[in-house]
Amino acid sequence: MCPKKGKPVSNDPFELSAAKMREHGMSEIAISQFERLYRTWQHDDHSEWIREDDVEPLTDIPAVRDLHHTIDHEKALEAFRKTAFLKLNGGLGTSMGLAGPKSLLPVRRHKAKRMRFLDIILGQVVTARTREDVKLPLTLMNSFRTSKESMSVLRRNRRFHQTDIPTEIIQHVEPKIDIATGGPVSFPEDPNLEWCPPGHGDVFATLWESGLLDQLLDNGIEYLFISNSDNLGARPSTTLAGAFAQSGAPFMVEVAHKTAADRKGGHIVRDRRTGRLSLREMSQVHPDDKAAATDIAKYPYFNTNNIWVRVRDLRDKLAQTGGVLDLPVIRNRKTVDPTDSSTTKVLQLETAMGAAISLFDGAACIEVDRPRFLPVKTTNDLFIMRSDRFHLTDTYEMEDGNYIFPVVDLDPRYYKNIADFDERFPYGVPSLAAANSFTVKGDWTFGQNVKCFADAILEDKDTPSYVPNGEFIGPQGVEPDDWL
Repeated sequence: MCPKKGKPVSNDPFELSAAKMREHGMSEIAISQFERLYRTWQHDDHSEWIREDDVEPLTDIPAVRDLHHTIDHEKALEAFRKTAFLKLNGGLGTSMGLAGPKSLLPVRRHKAKRMRFLDIILGQVVTARTREDVKLPLTLMNSFRTSKESMSVLRRNRRFHQTDIPTEIIQHVEPKIDIATGGPVSFPEDPNLEWCPPGHGDVFATLWESGLLDQLLDNGIEYLFISNSDNLGARPSTTLAGAFAQSGAPFMVEVAHKTAADRKGGHIVRDRRTGRLSLREMSQVHPDDKAAATDIAKYPYFNTNNIWVRVRDLRDKLAQTGGVLDLPVIRNRKTVDPTDSSTTKVLQLETAMGAAISLFDGAACIEVDRPRFLPVKTTNDLFIMRSDRFHLTDTYEMEDGNYIFPVVDLDPRYYKNIADFDERFPYGVPSLAAANSFTVKGDWTFGQNVKCFADAILEDKDTPSYVPNGEFIGPQGVEPDDWL
């Protein structure tokens, strides 16, 4: 299709992007969403920051453990019967060197069977359906690049069946912007790198365009729980469904208490001017405000990105806006090939799903315990998930004693990519049961039954090194044989 009349491409860099999106087969809703992001970036330099003086922290968030005794079990079960699951499953895990869906990365074994993120999610859903006798529809929001492999897993799972509700919707893509020109970037070496997702805030436009919200309502579904597929803690919960229904809120975000490791996580704040809740990601924190924003005493909670929403309220809100919500724009500055800093500098315009909290009157937060937030963003996180700190139960819950984990810091030169990681842990990862932290500097490969304790560390020996079977690693590195 040609660009719109009256807007010459040569005079408006955005029209180059719009033309490229149409040529790529993108819908008018996708183009409208991108235009809103683009115009905001183009005309409003001040909206990039959420300044410290304009917000105040939340200190009065109710905890689900304190509400538990106030929730009627039968009413909670009734709410759960009217709940659907949506998992954001568009990620490829490129930061870990994966070429396919991140959700198909093996996490650990259960009864000798290799379990991937998606296997565990399906296990959680099927278990909840059987235990509570509920429908609990599951839908994946895939990208074009994760759809085929992920849906194949769903079809091959003999215990998972679903007919009335679609099992997938497809997220949008948008052009990366060449910062120098304002137009869409060109990268003939790999045209796929010319495109990016619009952030997980795209879930709302995708839900609207797919018609899924109407299908949920037609099937008696009133509540939708949305979470990331790499967060295995975001499992089905009758209690939280009941708490959400009881709250009367149209939109609810699960938050958890910060530890030092979470200080850079996004958090919910209250706008001093409007009194409304809003999400502040660290990319929206002005450099002058970093110290205050990362003070866990001042901002004790972080956003888990587990979201509850009333389907009818979301549908009505999207109907008012033509499917495109007015969410704050996040500017993500990268190079067109993120692995090569010499390639063209680009801008990715994104929105955050939790930011929609500011658009709903009466929106709320609820404090959840740490087991609700178990994300895997790096191989450091994966190391902990594969360690003896966790046990995968028969109901597909990732169980740990206290969910206060050792700090794991693996040398990114040798462990960042999953292929390198697996090569160096051929027998599985060492024991962390007695460790406060585990640091690896340099290129180390590990034998069987290696155990870490205290603040375990291995220093770089400037040559590939090996930890033999059954050794202990502690503050002195591989402990000497006569350490007792």
